[in-house]
Amino acid sequence: MILFGLTGSIGMGKSTATGMLGRMGAATHDADECVHRALQPGGAAFEEVALTFPEAWDKKRHIIHRHVIGEIVFDDPARKEELEWILHPIVQADEMRLVRAQKRMGRKAIVLDIPLLFETGADARVDVTITVSAPYEVQRRRVLSRPGMSAARFHKILDSQMSDGEKRARADYTVPTNMGLSHTYGLLQAIYKEHVS
Repeated sequence: MILFGLTGSIGMGKSTATGMLGRMGAATHDADECVHRALQPGGAAFEEVALTFPEAWDKKRHIIHRHVIGEIVFDDPARKEELEWILHPIVQADEMRLVRAQKRMGRKAIVLDIPLLFETGADARVDVTITVSAPYEVQRRRVLSRPGMSAARFHKILDSQMSDGEKRARADYTVPTNMGLSHTYGLLQAIYKEHVS
């Protein structure tokens, strides 16, 4: 079984690429979706995050406001690290559960969609790394089309992430996502076929 680690900066097309690899037959795991589930009431991180970040916990509605957490950790590396200490082990355990289950079922490939693949050392847990990338102007246009996004926030996010250039330099493969969906699909399919018999 082959484990692909897929990453890319904000707005580069990670979810689209993961979906394409899923259609080729790979099982997929989305780290962001796992975090979303973990922060739901009853989720694996809910209680600890609610107690660690009480300003984001709406006690009346018994929910955690993710955007409030985002604002708290955005400019505070120490609080960001606190959050990561809670969430990263949960995401990793969820990934490993999927890997074990799919291995038992005889699945030939799994894609782990991990935004912080290199930053967290998760690349050491996979066989092949793929970075999706696009020119800055394409990335900027995609991100600024998202609800509630501003140019200032976009640049803050970029400053907080490993650069696109470094991700590309560290990956086994770089897949451009600005030349049409069929072009992206074709490149991913070639990588998939090279490693999955």
